[in-house]
Order: sequence, then structure tokens, then C-alpha cells
Amino acid sequence: MLISTAELKSSLDSGEPVRLLDVRWELGRSDGHRRYLDGHLPGAVYVDLDTELSAPAGPEGRHPLPSPSVFGAMAKGWGINDGDSVVAYDASGGAAAARAWWLLRHAGFENVRLLDGGLQAWQADGGTLERGQVTPVPGTVSLSWGHLPVVDMAGVPAIAADGVLIDARAPERFRGENEPIDPQAGHIPGAINVPAAGNLDASGHYLSAPELRQRFEAAGVDSSGPVGTYCGSGIYASAQVAALAMAGIDAALYPGSWSQWSSTPGQPVATGAADG
Repeated sequence: MLISTAELKSSLDSGEPVRLLDVRWELGRSDGHRRYLDGHLPGAVYVDLDTELSAPAGPEGRHPLPSPSVFGAMAKGWGINDGDSVVAYDASGGAAAARAWWLLRHAGFENVRLLDGGLQAWQADGGTLERGQVTPVPGTVSLSWGHLPVVDMAGVPAIAADGVLIDARAPERFRGENEPIDPQAGHIPGAINVPAAGNLDASGHYLSAPELRQRFEAAGVDSSGPVGTYCGSGIYASAQVAALAMAGIDAALYPGSWSQWSSTPGQPVATGAADG
């Protein structure tokens, strides 16, 4: 699931067909494309999270999943062919790249990995950057849909009751002390809080698989029942799914996340640190 900067350099030097996806997105910023143009990994294609990895915002949340046909067209536009290796990266802790990873895996494309440490790790290890737009020859990749588990709003309460529902947001948002974006503050009743940011070490690399497993188990997560995860709009939850998979735990993504739940009349809201 992860590739180190050293491994990526070796693959690129060997001439292996690697498609690099630069998902330069951060919450509250809209300058991802400009920052990409200013410097990106050699050959990397820019991927716009808001328009290419999401459907337009609406009743299903701020970042609904794109339709299978739209996503298939986007993947071809990034130059992906069957048999390619794909590496996604960002410059903001891996959540945006994980959205691309999750969607490609959901669409049946298995040979996709996350660059551990992202752009910062590449530069710290002496990797060079190039400027300007990369426009690849359109690819011919064949994709399907539905290969990773998904839960909708109606199915979320059952996961909270029968298994573990993980809220991947910051603790203050989970507790309802601060909500800078969505209509209500708080969390889904029955959820536990395991912030996705805690899956990384101080240098921005993912914790080891045993460390991740220990972290989730200490929070009460196990595989004896269904596991689901959400965040504000389904982006950081994608990174949580990736981290859980590294720990050996399968989890369903709730794409609408808090942005859908909190804006739907009649949905219950909990506050405070305790689950429920």
C-alpha cells in the first residue's frame, strides 16, 4: 500500500511504467493547481480532488463519490493503462492522495500505492521537482466499481450498534467544541474518535503496521464486528481506511460523512468525549 521515496526512485530509474498522481488539496485552500505548477514530481499529473475525485456538493455531502463513468473517464485522462503502477501523493499528510487510492481500489485497480511522506519526503530525500503542466496521452484502463466496502447514511447506525464506527476528525470537532464548516457541531451517536492525523509520525510518515494495529486496538477497534469510518466529508476517512488496512482491519467508508449527516434534518447528534 505504501511506497518509499527510495523505492519510487528505483522504479522510475528502471523505466517501469509508473503513473504519478499529484493530489495537491488541503481543506480551506483552493491553490492546489498553482502549487502543482510551481513544483511537482517529474511526470506527475495533477488531480483535482474537488472536481475529479468528487461529485458536486449536495444532499450527499461536500465531497460525494463521483459516478463510475465519470471516474473511469478521469482515470483514463490521467494516462492510466492496465498494467501500470500508480503512485499517489500530496503535500498535506496523505489524506488527499488516499482519496485517489481509495477510489482506484474501489474501481478494481489494485496496483496503486501511496508515497509515504508525500512531497515533503521526496524533497527531503533529494528528489527533484519539475514545473509546469503535464498532459499525458489518454490511457485505456478498464475499471469496474464496488470493490471496497461502503456504507450509506441509513446503514451507519447499525455499524455503531453492532461494531465500531470511527470518527476520524480532530477531537475538538468530535466533541462539538468547534465546527468551522458543517451546519452542526458534534458527532454521530455511538461513534468513537480516532483522529486520522495520529496515524502519522512527526515526519509525516505512516506508523508501522504493528503500531497502527496497537493504536486502533487501544481505541477499541477490532475485527469481531463491522467497522466503518467517517470524517468531515469523506476525505480523511479515506486515509483512515488505508491505515486500518495496513493494520489488518477492513473498514467501510461512509462517503457523506459528517457533512451529510449534520445537514440532514432529523439525524441525531451527540457531543462530548464519550461515544454515544
